[in-house]
Amino acid sequence: MKLKLTFLGLLCTTIVSNAGKPPNILLIMADDLGWFDVHFNGNKHLDTPNLDRFVKQGMLFSHGYAAAPVCTPTRAAMMTGMSPARLAITNHAPGHKDGMVPEGRTQAGAEKLTYLPLEAETLAERLKNEAGYATGFVGKWHLSHRKGKNEAGEKYEPGLRPKSQGFDVNIGGYDRGGPPTYFAPYKIPTLKEGPEGEYLPDRLATECIDFIQKQKEGPFFLTFWNYSVHYPIEAPEDLIEKYQKRPVENAPYAAMIEGMDRSIGRVLKSLDDLGLADDTIVIFTSDNGSLFGNGPLRANKGHLYEGGIRVPWAIRWPGKVKAGSCSDTPIITTDTFPSLLEVAGLEPKEGTPLDGESLVPMLQGKGALQRKSLFFHYPNYAFHKRNRLGGVVRRGNYKLIHFYDDDSVELYDLIGDQGEKKNLVETKPELAAELKAELAQWLKESGAKMPFVPAKESE
Repeated sequence: MKLKLTFLGLLCTTIVSNAGKPPNILLIMADDLGWFDVHFNGNKHLDTPNLDRFVKQGMLFSHGYAAAPVCTPTRAAMMTGMSPARLAITNHAPGHKDGMVPEGRTQAGAEKLTYLPLEAETLAERLKNEAGYATGFVGKWHLSHRKGKNEAGEKYEPGLRPKSQGFDVNIGGYDRGGPPTYFAPYKIPTLKEGPEGEYLPDRLATECIDFIQKQKEGPFFLTFWNYSVHYPIEAPEDLIEKYQKRPVENAPYAAMIEGMDRSIGRVLKSLDDLGLADDTIVIFTSDNGSLFGNGPLRANKGHLYEGGIRVPWAIRWPGKVKAGSCSDTPIITTDTFPSLLEVAGLEPKEGTPLDGESLVPMLQGKGALQRKSLFFHYPNYAFHKRNRLGGVVRRGNYKLIHFYDDDSVELYDLIGDQGEKKNLVETKPELAAELKAELAQWLKESGAKMPFVPAKESE
């Protein structure tokens, strides 16, 4: 697949400061952090003091979504503003072997890409080339999994890492979805080894702080995609001991969450210490739901129920976003791209596919989002193979899931039934039919790859 995105952007001056310099951008994305994996979303048994403080300084989104229930598609969507369906990056890399049909199923997962092609113009490329941003990447990339070599005999994978996608600096990013270990020696090829026993989130925070200090004159775009809280579940002993005394099902996992919070807190404090907080917009979210439980939400990572796709979301932008505000407007990963373009004084390129919508007017209290619906497409089996292949449309309070294997649908009122326990298809058949048709039209317009029934081998 090839994406030709080479249009010339136009300069917009509505967001740029009087001095002519756009704000710094800190884009933080946790890995596998579920909606209920933070104290500020109601989990009283977890301590996330730094994120709690951060949320009070900006706007919290109670219905924020990841673009997919697994990591690689969400990351590609954030970098491009395009849906996983449009990109054909619809599963975690490398995913299962093509044509694989799990036991008891009839369909194989859709064709997919396992990497972000260089032809796809990233957010980092636009900010760097058109707005003069220094660009840094720290953490998990997972967008470069391509086997084989090019004509020169060079492996494809290193050439698909962040430095080839618009980032001046890459610390920790390569094709793997999780680190071999969270304690040094890490054995991550793009991260210089630290002293034995060093904790990875602490190290990545230090790298972020170092980048911010070097680029304090700005503007900078720092992407901090923490490896936490992805498997392997490892945390400092003092935090594990702390949560062993609490009523949590998985003390090491709870400890890992606080360890992540601690690392983010250090990075946020560095903005304060350097006097940069007021000149920096900070976004915090996650790439998909938790590997474990998700509190009142149904299911988990790899599923199209809320536990797989609804995630923590908050944005802080001093002087632009009201502190302590909250929005129940549904937003999604693809909104990051157009939002940060507008923040930097840039516009989407005419003719370039874009599935997100800028949140800036809503953040500033100047208008609501124009779209009516959000869409999701997950036509592949997650690592656990327990999910059903399907698509989702959410419009207003209602969410419809279309399962591709038997053409069945489920309809839920997410305001009255956030746990998705009562299927309303029989009581609202007309709405279900309307939403199903809307989803089908979106899939067609997106060129979405679909699951298929493999041809039987001739006997």
